[in-house]
Amino acid sequence: MKKESNIERRDKIVKGLEKAYEKMLEFKRKNNSKVVVMRENKIVKIKP
Repeated sequence: MKKESNIERRDKIVKGLEKAYEKMLEFKRKNNSKVVVMRENKIVKIKP
């Protein structure tokens, strides 16, 4: 029963992170600002 609750908690956290990421991208598009990400161990700024 404890494993099930941990799995459910993890799923809720992942859903929350996905929603936060979508909101961040929406905000960045609205304000026409860049998103900073890491690609191939380099920091890169991209337009959403």
